Order: sequence, then structure tokens, then C-alpha cells
Amino acid sequence: MVPPSPPTDAELTIRAQAGETGALGLLLARHQAPMRAVAMSLLGYGPDAEDAVQDAALTALRRIGDVRDPAAVGAWLRAVVRNSSRMRLRVAKETPGLDGLDQLRLSDHEPSRPEQVIEQHAMRDWIWDAMEELPQQLRLVLMLRHFSGITSYQEIADACEVPVGTVRSRLSQAREKLAKVLLTTATEAHDDVSRLTENSRQEAEVTLEGAMRGQQPKEILELWPKETELVGVLSTPGERCHPFPAMRRTRDKGVTQHLRHVVASRDITIWEMEAVNPAGISNPCPPNLAWLMFRRAGRVQRLRVVFPGPAQ
Repeated sequence: MVPPSPPTDAELTIRAQAGETGALGLLLARHQAPMRAVAMSLLGYGPDAEDAVQDAALTALRRIGDVRDPAAVGAWLRAVVRNSSRMRLRVAKETPGLDGLDQLRLSDHEPSRPEQVIEQHAMRDWIWDAMEELPQQLRLVLMLRHFSGITSYQEIADACEVPVGTVRSRLSQAREKLAKVLLTTATEAHDDVSRLTENSRQEAEVTLEGAMRGQQPKEILELWPKETELVGVLSTPGERCHPFPAMRRTRDKGVTQHLRHVVASRDITIWEMEAVNPAGISNPCPPNLAWLMFRRAGRVQRLRVVFPGPAQ
């Protein structure tokens, strides 16, 4: 019996454009060596060349639909690497390291851009499942940098309570690990991140409503068990604080919080909000804030509230 011939580049490209993540994974694995050769010819041997290849692979996730000649996908991938490498030679200023991820943020107000493409191809779920494989501290900086409104290195450093240099290092590690995980998980089934995000949005809305009433429903009490700890700037040094007293103090001041954006993974959740202060209040709440929640088995273990700059 003659074994079946492997699929051609054209066949894999067409399947990838139709939303088959495994086909795209095979394409990236097949062309990884020539892509690396292009990067090394421009950047030399070292981490910059590897970063350029990883950036190109992530760019391919969102732009595979741009390929007009499926049989020439190899040349297209090499061109993407070439552009990524030249950008590294040109640009000395601070730039995000994951070009593809910046376009995959879950938008609250513009579901047709780029959500139409992402929903159609299921690439977003693949990326989020790959992110779940990263250590928590690497995943957090990645979520903040590419999926939230807390994007500058200094804001991320403040939110994570680490130096800016540590943020840069963690982003670099996260980029390298994510690219590798994506290649190894291309053919697996992936969770629906839309459902995860919508569930978290509902939790946020019910939590905020309960905080304003001064009484949380049973399901929200289970989300915030007694062992939940408030950490960071709103906590009291030397004391173990639960978030509910802080919520009551906010309500008593007449401050209302309105949910603006949700980023959710299995054990890290980010609720971005805007605060509205009553007129004439002393010590008003900053207008932008975010709740960073670290969860176990669905329950919040730690909450850190951070106050980034004005929303962009």
C-alpha cells in the first residue's frame, strides 16, 4: 500500500485560511529552518534572530488570510521574517515584542475588528490555550502588555511591583516560550476564550452591583471566599485584608466603578474600570483602575488594585 503523500504548501495554506489551526502549525514547522536562515542573514546568530522568527510566526497567525498565492506561502513567510528583522535593525525605541498579539486583544466596542477574523478561524483560542501553559508571572505581563490598557513598561512594573528591567526580561521569556508552545499545540482542541471572558464579565458586573448595594449574592460570595487577600496599595501593611471592606469604603464615599474591559485566563483575571467620584469629594479615586485577580479553582485568592494612567 502506497503511503499518502504529505499535503502541499498550497493545501495547508488553504486549510489554515479556513480556520484549521493544525494546518498553520504544520506550515510554520515546515518553514521554520528557512525562516531562521533569513533572520540570521540579517541579524546574525543570537537571540535577535530567534525573536524575529518568533514574531513572524505570531504575525502569520493573524495574517495568513493575506496570502494570495497559497503555493508561495514559503516566500511570504520569509518576507515576513525579513520585515521583522529589518524592523529590529531600524527601531531602537521601546516596541511590543509580539506583533501578532497586539491585534488579538478582545475589544469591547469594536467586535468586528479583528473579532470577525478571530472568531472565524479560532486562532484566538489557540493562542490563549498556549498562554495558559506559561508560568503565571510570565503570563501576567503578557496579558497586561498585549490585551489590557496597561501597556507601558512602567505601568506593568508598577502593577506587578517589580523593576522595569524585570518586566522586559519576563516579556522576552514569555515571547520565546509562547512561540514554542504554539508550535507544539497546533493540532489540539482549545477552550473557548469568549465564553471564559463573558463569564468573567458577568462576575464583574454582579460583584460591582453587589458592592453598591452592600450585599453580595451567594455565587459571588463563593467567588470571594474568606481566605481572599487584598494586596498592594489598598492593603494595610502587616494585616491580612479581605477585599470587601475596601469595596464598602468605596461605596460609602459615593464612588461608582464602571466596567470597561475584561481579560480572562483560567487563573488570572483583569477587570479594567473607570471610577466616577461625587462632586466635591476629598481624596477622590483615580479615574482609571484595574483589578488584577489571581485565582485557584475559580475562586479569587489574591486581588491587587492598580491605578494606571489615562486610558488611551
